[in-house]
Parts: sequence; structure tokens; C-alpha cells
Amino acid sequence: MKRFGVAFLALAFTFSAYAAKNSTTVTLTEPLHVGSATLPAGPVKVTWTGTGSDAQLTLAPRGQAPITVPGQIVVQKNGEPSISTNSVKGVQYLQQIDLDNLTLVVRNAPGPAATSGN
Repeated sequence: MKRFGVAFLALAFTFSAYAAKNSTTVTLTEPLHVGSATLPAGPVKVTWTGTGSDAQLTLAPRGQAPITVPGQIVVQKNGEPSISTNSVKGVQYLQQIDLDNLTLVVRNAPGPAATSGN
């Protein structure tokens, strides 16, 4: 596993939207892949529905069609918001997004995760 610094991915979370609507916004400083789709650098609105391993994650980059993937919601206290990724043949794949009180896991993401943040 490799730890990426804050310089690799900057996270901007909108906690009021998160609490009210099961959504938040993250800002990526570099592109990330989710399945065969690519999330560009910049703000990405993340919403989720369902519970536990029966969840759906929708990632909506500004100016692009939303990407919906199967996910898992894990209720847990996280020390600091972060994004976990995995590099496969030089391509960065989104693994999970850690929020204050839950983790959004991308199901079927390739390989083990590396975490960005402090």
C-alpha cells in the first residue's frame, strides 16, 4: 500500500448537504477511474442510496453525466475525511471515500486501497 499526501487529492466536503441529503462534494486534484469511467480533476458530487452492502453510489463530475456504481456503506467514525485509491498498471481507481461518520466503498473496485489524507 502506498499513502498519498494531501497534495495528491484535496477533499472539500459539504457537511450540511451530507447530513440533509446523503450527499457531499469532493474535489479531486487528479483524475480517478471508477470501473471503465473516468472522474476528472475538480469537484464531484457524491450521493448514495440504500444501506449496508445494498447501496448505490452516484458520482457526478461537473459538466459530465453521472456515474452510478454498486457500493457499500459502512457506519464508522473516521479520523479525517479521505479518499482511498489503488493503482493498477498506472491507472488510479477509486476504492472508498471516508466521511466523518461513514465510509462509502466502491464494490468491485480492483485491488487493495491506498489512502490519501493525513
